[in-house]
Amino acid sequence: MDKGRLRWRTRRGTRELDALLGGWLDECFATADEAQQEAFDELLDVQDPELWDWVMGHAHPGRADWQAIIDDIRARHRL
Repeated sequence: MDKGRLRWRTRRGTRELDALLGGWLDECFATADEAQQEAFDELLDVQDPELWDWVMGHAHPGRADWQAIIDDIRARHRL
């Protein structure tokens, strides 16, 4: 998977989401298994308001693999 393309896709409408998603890409993506890497790629298709609600814990994605990534982001940033 092209990490440069993913880096571009982590650039969102807010600096906060940029940092959270870009941080996971930098810190976790390389050691994630192929399924988790693919899930992250697909997660980046979700609109910002929905992602923000998930990261803030106001809602939960319907997919367990996305929830695992969101949980990891929340834990890393103590959200």
